Amino acid sequence: MVDFPALCILTDRQALPGILARIPPRKAPVTATTPPPAPTPEFPSPDPAIAPVPARPFSRRNRPVSFFDLPLATLEERVVALGGEKYRAKQLWGWAYDRLVPGYDAMTNVPAALRETLAADLPFGSMHLVREFMADDGETVKLLYQTFDGQFVETVLMLYPDRATVCVSCQVGCAVGCAFCATGMGGLTRNLTAGEIVQQTVDAARRAREMGRSLTNLVMMGMGEPMQNYAETMTFIGIINDHRGLNFGARRITISTSGIVPRIDALAKEPYQVNLAVSLHAPNDELRSRLVPINARYPISELLAACDRYIAETGRRISFEYALMSGINDSDEIAHELGRLLRGRLCHVNVIPFNPVEVLQFERPTVAGIDRFADILRAEGIPTTVRYSRGLDIAAACGQLRAKHEEERDRMAALPVAS
Repeated sequence: MVDFPALCILTDRQALPGILARIPPRKAPVTATTPPPAPTPEFPSPDPAIAPVPARPFSRRNRPVSFFDLPLATLEERVVALGGEKYRAKQLWGWAYDRLVPGYDAMTNVPAALRETLAADLPFGSMHLVREFMADDGETVKLLYQTFDGQFVETVLMLYPDRATVCVSCQVGCAVGCAFCATGMGGLTRNLTAGEIVQQTVDAARRAREMGRSLTNLVMMGMGEPMQNYAETMTFIGIINDHRGLNFGARRITISTSGIVPRIDALAKEPYQVNLAVSLHAPNDELRSRLVPINARYPISELLAACDRYIAETGRRISFEYALMSGINDSDEIAHELGRLLRGRLCHVNVIPFNPVEVLQFERPTVAGIDRFADILRAEGIPTTVRYSRGLDIAAACGQLRAKHEEERDRMAALPVAS
């Protein structure tokens, strides 16, 4: 971690250049000439029973279409094309989304011949679970999937006294490249399909049920930028929102964006009453452009204008996400500036103390500093909640588990083979 000075609270805007200078560059990626670091001792080794799938180039032509990719009407067409009766599709749909079974074999009122045909022609899911970790006394479950093309995707299930929330990923990697995010360090590999996002949700609902809970909330705040995978995101929402299946209420779904203005406008016109969260992280363009590079294309004035249009169109409140980092964006002066920026808008601020990432040189503020920042926003008239990250001991910040797994896989692959 970078050693920020103890007294790094801004007293005026003249100090901003010094703050910008303290935003550290990303560490260089490990190369063939740089031996990879030894694995963290407490990080579990890969399950030797799971054969790794080598990563291969992805194209839409070679991607498998799974059961979870299909809306009900399309599934009905597929079942008929395979020689089954149309009504069988609703039976399959109920088994998958109501009973949450893990595969075709459990669908006992569907003819065995049709199940065998479906298994060969339409895989139930296209990803398989590689690892599962638990933290917070079993109330946080992190799942690591491997996709058909050898990529890795993370999902987190978080249990609270009054709700159970799943955080899903929508891309392998991310093109936005926020300075404080582990996911974007390697750039964007590809978009996830709607089915890959649906599978994360259904698996989380099944896991929650096994723990005696019902899945109540979904946030698209995992790996990737949903607004840069917009079509698949909308297909995903349509599938899980279908009242004949999972029947997941749109108002219990939150889509997070770094600020893709045209997509915010598009979302306002969609039929789904989903919630919108905007990753703000700074109250001025100079600082935000260093933290969130997309700000250079959609500066704060344009972003907030789109938010205002969204509020006017939908009547729904927007949440602004604010990752709080010591010595970067946590000063009293910045808190007041943020309050002035958002005052009068139908909004809520979620202050998220930075989740430490091994390869990123940022630090979390002290508890007193976190509380002071939130109190200033409240005094400015901004509804504010402090949301601490879950699963700090299992690399629960998005992208961390994937990075650790890939690091360890590469290290093991480089070991000499015993003769």
